[in-house]
Amino acid sequence: MPSDPGTGSKPDDTSPTPRIIPRQNHPISRKNIDREALKVLYRLRDAGYVAYLVGGGVRDLYLGKTPKDFDISTDAKPGELRRVFKNSRLIGKRFRLVQVFFHGNKIIEVSTFRCRSEYDLNGDGSAKDEMLAANNTYGSPSDDAFRRDLTINSLFYDIKSNSIIDYTGGVSDLEQGIIRFIGEPERRIQRDPARMMRVIRHAARNNFTIEPTTWQAILKHKEKLKLCPISRIRDELMKDLRSSASRAWTELALESDLFTVLLPFYAPIAIHSDNEKTRRLLLALQAVVDRLHSRGMKLPEQLLFSLLILPWAIAEYDLLERNYKGPEFHRFLRKIRDRLEEILGPMSIKRSTKENIAMHLVTLPQFIRFAKENNWPKWLKRKSYYRECDLFFRIFLEATGGSRIPEHIITESSRQFTIDAKHRPARKRKFKKRESPGPAFLHNKRGSIFGLKK
Repeated sequence: MPSDPGTGSKPDDTSPTPRIIPRQNHPISRKNIDREALKVLYRLRDAGYVAYLVGGGVRDLYLGKTPKDFDISTDAKPGELRRVFKNSRLIGKRFRLVQVFFHGNKIIEVSTFRCRSEYDLNGDGSAKDEMLAANNTYGSPSDDAFRRDLTINSLFYDIKSNSIIDYTGGVSDLEQGIIRFIGEPERRIQRDPARMMRVIRHAARNNFTIEPTTWQAILKHKEKLKLCPISRIRDELMKDLRSSASRAWTELALESDLFTVLLPFYAPIAIHSDNEKTRRLLLALQAVVDRLHSRGMKLPEQLLFSLLILPWAIAEYDLLERNYKGPEFHRFLRKIRDRLEEILGPMSIKRSTKENIAMHLVTLPQFIRFAKENNWPKWLKRKSYYRECDLFFRIFLEATGGSRIPEHIITESSRQFTIDAKHRPARKRKFKKRESPGPAFLHNKRGSIFGLKK
């Protein structure tokens, strides 16, 4: 819920003077910065360039967390970066980035300061540029700070002075626990609707509140999320489900109605106050997922989707009472599979993933019955789907007040999922056989002239 009154952060027309926080007044220490990132920063500094640690890395270090990535911005152009770092390559079309390679497949991404592509941050531009356009122009550090989405993501760490450079009030928002758009929130959403998901994500992960103007803009423009490419929405959703804060994310997504925009098949079930049972189960399942992720288990995509869909399937099909056997089981499996194809088709999920989701759902009533009877058939444990379906059942059991998943199950499942991820076979491309008259040259020269076909 938003709590702090205020408006979006608004840049001035002229280049603003940043707030400089010296080392003694902030908690970031160089010993917590990745060694390879420091090498890149020092090399750029020694070559005479301005170089800062930027974005989420600074945010996480300030909050005492370990950043997933250490990104760097500089005034050096991509070509100059390639000359400084021989162990690098250029990537990107919309904006050129340089990836610097280190031992162990470690990669540090370096970008050149970008200009304010959204010159009308406060909504003063023409309405024709509502979606984010291509941008390959460079700018100053202040331009780069103001073009970012949230104030807490716009901080720079200067390796020369060990100070934090803050153009947008991000440090104050970090200290107060506030998520706030830079610029006019409605305009920022119109330019890139996926920013709404990032607001919810950072609020959930850090237990922050959302600034009221930002929150109201999300409520008003939530339907614009449908304008984003499906593949991008799916990737953003998977980040949230794997974040170890999926329960908090689900609560905020439900409250803002982004949840039913992302998963419209939930809309008829009324998962707000009208159907508290479904809502409680949804949140309880995500709480167990968070616990498993915090224990180091990386649940595969199909299990995450199955757990997200399960409360809907229970409400839609009275799933827990569908304890079928034989032909009835297979008919129900086909019915669920067809329905999943309908509701998940727009998200471009792989067919094999949807088949696994259907198996998780349909076998759940059987696992519940076997557990009550304490009679586990030997044939079941020989099935290829047994291990995942068993974990799915155990997560459901814990979420509904049953026993917690034993530690040895967590350890073994974590190990197996890691092995599966590393040894997943690559898909072989299938080529159609072209009907051709055969090679022009023949191995057997009999019946040919100089080895050529007659």
